[in-house]
Amino acid sequence: MLTFASLLISSAIAATPQPMDRITGQPFATRSVVFGTHAMAATSHPMATQIALDVMKQGGNAIDAAIAANAFLGFGEPTGSGIGGDLFAIVWDAKNKKLVGLNASGRSPMGLSLEEMQSKAGEKIPPLGPLPVSVPGCVDGWFQLHDRFGKLPMKDLLAPTIRAAREGIPVPQTIAYYLSRSATVLGSYPNFADTYMPGGKTPAEGERFANPRLAATLEKIAEGGAEAFYRGPIAKTMADFVQAQGGYLSVEDLAAHHSDWVEPVGTSYRGVELWELPPNGQGIAALQMLNLLEPYDLASMGHQSADFVHLFTEAKKLAFEDRARFYADMDFADVPVDWLISKEYAQERGKLLNPKKAALEIPATPATLEQGDTVYLCTADSEGNMVSLIQSNYRGMGSGMVPPGLGFMLQDRGELFDLTPGRANTYAPGKRPFHTIIPAFVTKDGEPYIAFGVMGGATQPQAHAQILIHLLDFGMNLQEAGDAARIVHTGSSQPTGEVMRDGGWLQLESGFGPEIRKELERRGHRLGKDRGLFGGYQAILWDREQRTYQGASESRKDGYAAGY
Repeated sequence: MLTFASLLISSAIAATPQPMDRITGQPFATRSVVFGTHAMAATSHPMATQIALDVMKQGGNAIDAAIAANAFLGFGEPTGSGIGGDLFAIVWDAKNKKLVGLNASGRSPMGLSLEEMQSKAGEKIPPLGPLPVSVPGCVDGWFQLHDRFGKLPMKDLLAPTIRAAREGIPVPQTIAYYLSRSATVLGSYPNFADTYMPGGKTPAEGERFANPRLAATLEKIAEGGAEAFYRGPIAKTMADFVQAQGGYLSVEDLAAHHSDWVEPVGTSYRGVELWELPPNGQGIAALQMLNLLEPYDLASMGHQSADFVHLFTEAKKLAFEDRARFYADMDFADVPVDWLISKEYAQERGKLLNPKKAALEIPATPATLEQGDTVYLCTADSEGNMVSLIQSNYRGMGSGMVPPGLGFMLQDRGELFDLTPGRANTYAPGKRPFHTIIPAFVTKDGEPYIAFGVMGGATQPQAHAQILIHLLDFGMNLQEAGDAARIVHTGSSQPTGEVMRDGGWLQLESGFGPEIRKELERRGHRLGKDRGLFGGYQAILWDREQRTYQGASESRKDGYAAGY
């Protein structure tokens, strides 16, 4: 006999679309959205979120909070970030009511020619060692953001991380796992063990980890600004070490580095506008995918349908063909951004979408572009400023190059250059490599709406598109949109340069059932089994009607969203 309570539960289950169920035991369960009236922060580490909120409670703004949180993540989550890497950000400037973008990615060494790189690397730039090291842009990115928008002194923003790095903190589960995995690959490189393996091993979950070398480096940056990092003893230590290992990074490369303020580019989708940064990043791939999918009634298909998964995957293949051909440093390549993200181009390209059969021959990027880990964070303050910031070393911790005494690893972004002459992303001295990390921002009627991002190599533009589709087509809330099972299409298992001839691999998270999988295989998709591709999501939404922030942070990472 059904009780009144059980009838209510049955009615709720029947009335609510399955992907949005939060009833314990249902196929999809998620946690509730976080709310705040004054400020919000969402990061992949609990302490970083708390630091961001503390900064805003002490009179700092969202930009201050983002810098402080990112600084902490470079210590607390070195598996995906650090001052040896690059940074990109999109900021909603509340005072001037406009979006601004920052490209704080570094360039290749000026003393390394294409011919020399080819002679050293062969057919492909290696993922580790000194050759893929490019100038780290993160620190300059902090100071560019701070000089334009910051309120509190940089000393105050770096102080929490300096203290934590000296005292040590307990390591969360996911970070402990990736530290252990990284050590199996990087543990033999000079200075890695001294920095990341106290007592001869990486810290386990719950064990304290300290990095006094990084604390000392950050103290110098807090005192001397970006100059202390890009000129003087720190810069000389970095350059001397890389060159001693056989690389080419020089003090001149570091001294010449500068970030660039750029205009975000966007497209409309279902009544909102999604904004990304122009190349050398891959953000416009998300815009291209949404343009291709907009003509279809995705809502009627449903999130857990073969029709939706198939169409999404085929749109991704088309967008990523352009990614392989065109996306590069726009100081070196003529990238037709306006054309690529236009509705007219999508209409023409959309004719190639077969709703029933998977395409097998799609030009694709090299398999190296499918790798990587990152940190993404977002912040929002009582003045209405919102920050979408992403920062990374690439391939998790980076190149393996840990300069002595500094407490951080240098990135290996240079791996993503092409060594074939004449292509958009072909290696050149002083050039920014193709970049995977991308922040996103959504506006509605010209007002700020959502700052969000998803970590994880080539997953990112695919996940950006899915987040909007989850929100706008499938009616999920901000938390559900990130927790819902994801679709990730990857390149060929046997890369053949530009072209793959087997359709690549379609990776589905466990939320997709066996019947969907069988139907997708019938349509020609090869289903993969890689469980480490699905990224990590953070988001903040501004509710204009209630004048409150909503925050979300998914369970694939250790962090959370919090507000006040």
